Amino acid sequence: MRLSVVDAGSNTVRLVIADVEGGVPLPVHTVKWKLRLSEHVGPDGAIADEAVESLVQAVAAAGATARRWHATGPLAFATAVVRGAPNRLEVLRRVAAGTGIRMCTLPGETEAELTFLAARRWLGLRAGPLALLDIGGGSLEVAFGRGRLPDFAASLPLGARRLTREHLGLQDPPGPAELKELRRRIRHDLRDVATRIRWEAPRTAAVSSRTFQQLARLCGAAPGRHGPFARREMRCRDLSEAVRTLAALPAAERAQLPGISAPRAEQSLAGAVVGHTALKLMGLRRVVVLPWAIREGVLLRYVEDGADWWTEVTGAADAALLPPAATLRVAGPSA
Repeated sequence: MRLSVVDAGSNTVRLVIADVEGGVPLPVHTVKWKLRLSEHVGPDGAIADEAVESLVQAVAAAGATARRWHATGPLAFATAVVRGAPNRLEVLRRVAAGTGIRMCTLPGETEAELTFLAARRWLGLRAGPLALLDIGGGSLEVAFGRGRLPDFAASLPLGARRLTREHLGLQDPPGPAELKELRRRIRHDLRDVATRIRWEAPRTAAVSSRTFQQLARLCGAAPGRHGPFARREMRCRDLSEAVRTLAALPAAERAQLPGISAPRAEQSLAGAVVGHTALKLMGLRRVVVLPWAIREGVLLRYVEDGADWWTEVTGAADAALLPPAATLRVAGPSA
């Protein structure tokens, strides 16, 4: 079976096409469109009209690509930048009308659950009680569990792009007062969740997302060219040093550091501060850096629980408010 999934995030729209062999999604083709939706958000959080049109075009291109590769789907969802927008429903309606693909927004807790599932499948049960952290552009997802799905999941408004916009816009690089206020905000929002993770005392802690992957590379982890199966870890104390390095440089110069890409250089400092503060509060000295995240979680859940699961998720999210034409398009071989 060949499936496809589309993830519209703060920076990019990504399409993953995967063959499912023995219940494991094996990627055969990936494409991304750099839309940087979070840079086209107004003071009230609404997504600008031209950015919505770009999203429609990207999702349409993803659907066409999935059909060319004879893949079912795409299973399309948007993360925090769309979920939190006051014009969210209008965005989803325009995507449906312009592409025939029903895109939904998932609750933050559901995102955390799906990312946890991907982490569990990658690490296996030998990882034991597992804590999972994922930093996106708009939110931080945290989960903990002992089995296939988490016992506890939370989504917090601590995304790297969001915090950069709200706390680090006065000067470049930011001054001590800005960083102090940022850390205060993170500690306040993380207090209860961090207490829960510390109390659970996980045997293994894992992180996912491009933000954590780039920070891990900065901290000395193997580069991407070594492949997904290279063991990658990151220590809390190394992340602390990364915070100091990033804070001393303007955004343009951060992009010259190992692992830090130009599109994410501006938000890399906020991501590092969130990551380090979270690990410190949770008592996590070392984390495993994973190649799988929410997209793989969606594919795994679809394979393991069937198409009815996705229908239920989209129905619970936004499907009831979308026009009748917004049905999931199934792409397959042409006659």
